Amino acid sequence: MSVLPGEAFGLHVSTTAPGFRVSAYRIGWYGGAQARLVWRSGQVAGRHQHPPRLESGTRTVQADWERTTVVRTDGWPEGAYLLRLDAESGHQRYVPMIVRSASASGATLLMHAAATWQAYNQWGGYSLYEGKDGAYGNRSLAVSFDRPYDKNGAEKFLVYERAAVVLAERLRIPLAYTTGVDIHLAPSVLRDATTVVSLGHDEYWTPEQRRYVTRARDAGTNLVFLGANSCFRRVRLEPMETGAARRVVCYKTDYQEDPYLVDHPSMPTNDFRSPPAAQPESSMTGLLYEGYPTDAPFVVHGADHWIFAGTGVKRGDSFNHLVGVEYDRVMPEAPSPRPMEIVAHSPLVCQGRSSYSDSAYYTVPSGAGVFAAGTMRWVEALMAGTRENGRNHGMNARTGAFVTRTTENVLRAFAVGPATKSMATAHDNVRNVYGHTADGTGT
Repeated sequence: MSVLPGEAFGLHVSTTAPGFRVSAYRIGWYGGAQARLVWRSGQVAGRHQHPPRLESGTRTVQADWERTTVVRTDGWPEGAYLLRLDAESGHQRYVPMIVRSASASGATLLMHAAATWQAYNQWGGYSLYEGKDGAYGNRSLAVSFDRPYDKNGAEKFLVYERAAVVLAERLRIPLAYTTGVDIHLAPSVLRDATTVVSLGHDEYWTPEQRRYVTRARDAGTNLVFLGANSCFRRVRLEPMETGAARRVVCYKTDYQEDPYLVDHPSMPTNDFRSPPAAQPESSMTGLLYEGYPTDAPFVVHGADHWIFAGTGVKRGDSFNHLVGVEYDRVMPEAPSPRPMEIVAHSPLVCQGRSSYSDSAYYTVPSGAGVFAAGTMRWVEALMAGTRENGRNHGMNARTGAFVTRTTENVLRAFAVGPATKSMATAHDNVRNVYGHTADGTGT
C-alpha cells in the first residue's frame, strides 16, 4: 500500500482486454487542479489470471496472481497517488498508492487508513463484515492485501481522504505522508511531527499503532481526527510471502475462536473498548463512537473558539446533514483526557434513540492539542456545494465553506507546533454541557 520515494512496486492485473496503460496521478493542489499526472506507462499486455482462492478457517480471499508489470517511482514526490488503469476495452480502475515519508519532523503527517480500506473490501465476495451470502456469520476473519479493491478500486480513499489531502496541500504547510500500517511497522516517522491527521474513516488500528500515536501526542505532537468511529477495531497484522503486514486479522465478536489467543490471551482482535484488555478509544480521541446510522444537523456550541475563527458562526447555528452516517460523542464517564472542551453539540436520533454528536478539543501536559470532528461526513463536507462526490448527502456550499475554514484553522494552528504554545489550553466544559447524569444524557 506504500513505497518510499524511488522504490519500485509491482502491479498484479487480471483483465480480458488485450492490453492496458497505467497513469499515476499525485493528489494535491495545482493552481486549482486537484491532481497532477507524474508518470504514464506504455502499452502493457493484458492477461486473464486464475480465479482467487478462499482460505478455509478464516475465509480469506487470496488472488495469487503473477506480477504483470513493475512501476518505478524515481522522481515521484512524497504524497498520495491514484493509479488509473485504462484497458483497451475502455474499462477503468483505480489503485491507491502512498509514496510515504521516511520522516515527518517539523511536518503535518497525513495518516491514510489502509487497514480500513481492506476491512470493507468485498472483492471476491468476502470482507470483515459479510460473506458471499451477505451473512455476518460467514464473513472473513482475516482479509488480505493480495487482492484488488472492489467497486472503482479506491472508494474509501476518494470519499474519506482525497479532499483532506487537497486542502492540506493548498495550505502550503509542511506535509508528510504515511499509512497506519506503516506506523505500526516503522513508528520512527512520528518523531518530531507537529501533527498527525487521522482521516475520515480510520476504524481499524493495531494496538502498536495506537501506542505509538499516543506516545507522539505525549511528546508534543498534535492529533486531528477528521471523522468518526476512529480507532474502534483492534486488529493484528500478519506477514505473508508477499511481504510484511499483508493480512488484517479481526475476529470481532468471535475473538475467542482465534488460535492466536492461546499464547497471547491479552491480544484479542475485537473492539478496543471490549474485554479482555479493554481500552476505550476515548483515551486517545477524546470521544466514543456511539451509533449508526444517523443524519442530523451539526450544531455549534463554542462559537467563540479559535477553531471557528473567521466562519462567522454564532452559538446554535446549524449545518444540515453534516452529522452522519456514523458519529462520536463525549461520554462523561468514559476515560478521556482533561481539560476537554466541547465546541459542537448536535442533537440526533439514531435507531429511535435520542443522543448527541460532539466535536471536541482537548490539551495535554506536553502542550499537544487534539481535535476530533465527531462525524464521519467531515471530509465529505469539504466537497459540499461542488460537483465532487455526488450529492454529498444534501450538504450545501455554506456547509462546505464552514468545514473548510474550520479545518484550515486547525491545520494551520497545529502546524506551528504544540497547540498550547500558540493557542489557549482547552477550557473544560463537559459538566456544563452534559450536567451530572451518569450516562451523559443530561443537559
